Amino acid sequence: MFFSKKIKRVAITTVAAVSIFSCGAVFATTPVNADTTSSYQADQVKLNVKSAIAIDSDSGQILYAKNAAQTLPIASMTKLVTVYLTLQAIKNHKLSWDQKVKPTAPIVKVANNAEYSNVPLKLGHSYTIRQLYQATLIESANGAAMLLGQTIAGSQKAFIDQMRAQVKKWGIEDAKIYTACGLPNGNLGKDAYPGVNKNAENTMSAKDMAIVGQKLISAFPEVLETTRLAHLNFKDAGHVTKMANFNWMLKGLSQYDQAYPVDGLKTGNTDAAGACFIGTVQHNGARLLTVVMGARHRDGTDPARFEQTKKLMNYVFTKYRPVTMTAGSQMNGAKTIKVTDGDNATTNLGLKNKTTIWDPADGKTLVASLNKKSVEAPIKKDQTVGDYQFKSGNEKIVSLSNPNGMNVKAKALSANNKVNFFVRIWRWIFGGR
Repeated sequence: MFFSKKIKRVAITTVAAVSIFSCGAVFATTPVNADTTSSYQADQVKLNVKSAIAIDSDSGQILYAKNAAQTLPIASMTKLVTVYLTLQAIKNHKLSWDQKVKPTAPIVKVANNAEYSNVPLKLGHSYTIRQLYQATLIESANGAAMLLGQTIAGSQKAFIDQMRAQVKKWGIEDAKIYTACGLPNGNLGKDAYPGVNKNAENTMSAKDMAIVGQKLISAFPEVLETTRLAHLNFKDAGHVTKMANFNWMLKGLSQYDQAYPVDGLKTGNTDAAGACFIGTVQHNGARLLTVVMGARHRDGTDPARFEQTKKLMNYVFTKYRPVTMTAGSQMNGAKTIKVTDGDNATTNLGLKNKTTIWDPADGKTLVASLNKKSVEAPIKKDQTVGDYQFKSGNEKIVSLSNPNGMNVKAKALSANNKVNFFVRIWRWIFGGR
């Protein structure tokens, strides 16, 4: 059984200082260092999965991690990279939503294999990019994902090479990608990636998958308009395939719970991968992104990956309070910075951008510090002058990009011009600022 009772929301007003106190901790907190972020707070909730992670989708703040750096098969979660490259091609006017394309014989063979999730594409029939995109995200249609890749790159191999290049741009170095859909390489027949074992599967870590989800939502938030759909019809020359989303946590499906109103993103499973799910939900003005990999998968009716996701989301909702601070907000203890050779000795600082910090509900004060003590004049208003880092008591707030902390940009709230040469000489001789 899982908590279905709504957690009481704590109204938090953020002003010039950041100071938050909880009404009492439910879970203990553990000091963090760079060596522990791959299993950050893993002992605080027992998940029956091989690996997992929970992050803030915008900042990448790590809220939980279990074996998050371990590379494992990702199955159909692969399709999020395919979808990213599809949306990118549309943005760059290389594809259009209403463009019609025809599948090749190898794609048709995959698309009509009843052992795989699919919509039954037909040889000689035409399908719009929009249809294929929707089928890829909702029905997890393998043939549709392959046809998107074929259209973008001209061949399956060329598209896989694009996928590999894209994840490397995101800093993902340990991924192995062989198929656009997530099936094992040999299942694609003539479209298998050449020179690779037929049993080879796409692999990433939970951390890698969190980065994929983060990049997709950041660049193309409209993807959530499709991933939130529980049902949709796929029409093909008078024949209708009723698509049902494999994300059973959506409203109207079997694992829906109003306490966790998810609106994406993607499931995946193979024999090697077990059951996987990357999910996302808005909570108190912030967006949470979770990944569970290697959950139990007895058969096609097993809800284990969603049960484990609910446990993870419940932990995050109970353990943390998201605090959103507007651009320009000043941080207590780091309101100013010394300015060398400036008209003024110091310059007032504030947040560069709107920022959300998930504050641990541990009764400790959330405080900020700046990564430098001084800057050189001249300083322009709104110029980035350093990075804030945050702590809750002695616990560092850490992120995907920085396991030793989470850098949040600080800006100058006013200009500070550089004094002329004679004033600098005067100050050097007689002292003063």
